[in-house]
Amino acid sequence: MALARPPGARRLGASAWNVSVGSKGNFVALAVKDLIDAGVHFGHRASRWNPKMKPYIYTKRNLIHIIDLKETVRGLLRASKYFNRVASQNGLILFVGTKRQAAETIVEECTRAGMPYVTERWLGGTLTNFRTIRSRLERLEELETILDGEQALSYGKKMISTLTRERKKIERNLSGIRSMTRLPEALLIIDPHREHIAVKEARKLGIKVVALLDTDCDPDLIDLPIPGNDDSMRSIELVVKRLIESIIEGKATAPDMPPPREDNDRGGPGDRRGGDRRDNRRGGGGGFGGGGRGGPNQGVQRSGSRGPAPAPAQATPQAPVPPQVPAPATQGPAAETSATATMTPTQMDAATDVPSTAVPAVDAAIPGSHGETDTPPSAKPAE
Repeated sequence: MALARPPGARRLGASAWNVSVGSKGNFVALAVKDLIDAGVHFGHRASRWNPKMKPYIYTKRNLIHIIDLKETVRGLLRASKYFNRVASQNGLILFVGTKRQAAETIVEECTRAGMPYVTERWLGGTLTNFRTIRSRLERLEELETILDGEQALSYGKKMISTLTRERKKIERNLSGIRSMTRLPEALLIIDPHREHIAVKEARKLGIKVVALLDTDCDPDLIDLPIPGNDDSMRSIELVVKRLIESIIEGKATAPDMPPPREDNDRGGPGDRRGGDRRDNRRGGGGGFGGGGRGGPNQGVQRSGSRGPAPAPAQATPQAPVPPQVPAPATQGPAAETSATATMTPTQMDAATDVPSTAVPAVDAAIPGSHGETDTPPSAKPAE
């Protein structure tokens, strides 16, 4: 379908819409023509809209809202810049998309970038009750050891069937976050209106949320909104691939993870707590003159005992404890990641701000422009 141009607009070539934004030598190329071809600008029917999405809507044609691609490009640039920074600090980004249109793309791209994902039903408490989720993953490893080993030969058919069914259920729901040993620093959500539980859990824990949201969503719940069509496979694939590329570029510049620190302050008779403290327990028996409730050398004199009770031992004076000097602030990737995760929405806007010159004037390419002769279809293009 040919799109009419407003008066005074020049003809745009195939590469006229390409925008390049540099960040530490890494360039993110955004082709607005690709956004239009993928149908990113199509919204929901006007009767299903959320009034809070009005700043992201360009016009309405045939009862269909048309999304402003200026805001889409701006949101995609900011999200790419933020994901690049998180990945460069060895941060985790959880991708959430339980729609059938998004499941296959998310699995493929997250596997390529090494990021966790959720493409089946979002289990309530995946973030807020993460300890229980990890226990179920440990149960999955136990089931794999039983069913893949020789121990399964001693079980009956009914027990094998029960264990296999439990294993498949855990794999279906939690296979994407099997390698996620800690809470993520950010979430990418496809259609936050559908994944409202994941949005609530992330906001409760202070995890930043980036979302591809349509005209029926609430942008106030999202830290970095990317307005666009969340029902089209091509639209979702285009946005996810752009973000995954920025994550891969960020991971290429990430420092090596430091080895786990050994804790030498625990255990051993020579620790700072005074070594073995078993003799100081209430009611501890044992040593010379130490029986009874009074602790060592404070035993109760029994009637009829021979000889006088031993004199109580004098307390040994202890050296004054020097004042503790506060440890210096943590530096390095861990501190930067925590600082990024605790940024307010205003600080995030300032950190991920994109200059207006980086966003092209896309009025001529958006359906519904002045002087348009053709109209878009009355419904979203079928996939």
